[in-house]
Amino acid sequence: MNFQQLRIIRETVRRQFNLTEVAHHLATSQSGVSKHIKDLEDELGVALFVRRGKRLLDLTEPGREIVAMAERILTDAGNIKRIAEQMAQADHGQLTIATTHMQARYALPRVVAAFRARFPNVQLVLHQSSPPEIAAMLVEGRADIGIATETVGRVPELVAFPYYRWHHAVVVPKGHPLETAGPLSLAAIAAWPLITYHQGFTGRPAIDRAFEAAGEQPSIVMEAIDADVIKAYVELGLGIGIIAAQVFEPARDTGLALLDSGALFEEMTSHIAVKRGRFLRGFAYRFIEACDPALTEAVIRAGTEQGR
Repeated sequence: MNFQQLRIIRETVRRQFNLTEVAHHLATSQSGVSKHIKDLEDELGVALFVRRGKRLLDLTEPGREIVAMAERILTDAGNIKRIAEQMAQADHGQLTIATTHMQARYALPRVVAAFRARFPNVQLVLHQSSPPEIAAMLVEGRADIGIATETVGRVPELVAFPYYRWHHAVVVPKGHPLETAGPLSLAAIAAWPLITYHQGFTGRPAIDRAFEAAGEQPSIVMEAIDADVIKAYVELGLGIGIIAAQVFEPARDTGLALLDSGALFEEMTSHIAVKRGRFLRGFAYRFIEACDPALTEAVIRAGTEQGR
């Protein structure tokens, strides 16, 4: 048994049993991948994968147990390197943050500026991605920290910590009838063309649930992953918008009005997530503490070690 075999069986699961993609990702041949799998199965004396002919379909029961162990072994092997780097150069290295546009644009600028001032020799890489991709980057070790509202709290390999709470709000062009129409209702909102977030982004399921519970079917004429895009099209008069309240900037959004609508939608929580069992460099903990001082290194360590 060797590390390459463990990497191959782990990657086979990640790539949904597509050995061509496994070979491409690991820079080897498909025949080499197949041979490594067969050699490992022969050595262990059990089949790791359910097969139909030469095609792999799923993991066997022993395969599930062994892949879980392989994941832990490979995570710990990566931790050894990160521990050595921490001891050798505590304030040098790279920190990769995977996050959504909303967090990168509105929640993180001050945190990033403070971090860069404190750790000028750390290369900070900020990836803007969808919540599922953020979770995948964390699980696969391509990111150290993930920040998102959706998905990251539901992935078993990750531990997510509450970062901050927020509400959706309605935004309309200045002078719009809803601006002076009195208490806002979901029925009143549904009477207008609606521009809001794409499915899977920034609490969109919560918006849909609110209208469904009220028995309303809004006419959604445009979806976007970027609140700035939503605001731009609302200002053009193409519809009214539902956005995260904190992305409204009175000094910049002078052509828009933010309506009091917090009570209409459920409260949302953005999370900071890391992979269970992953060793984080000291400066990664400092980044998280800069986001929320309550999320100390002791709190994060306790969470990541739990359930390993």
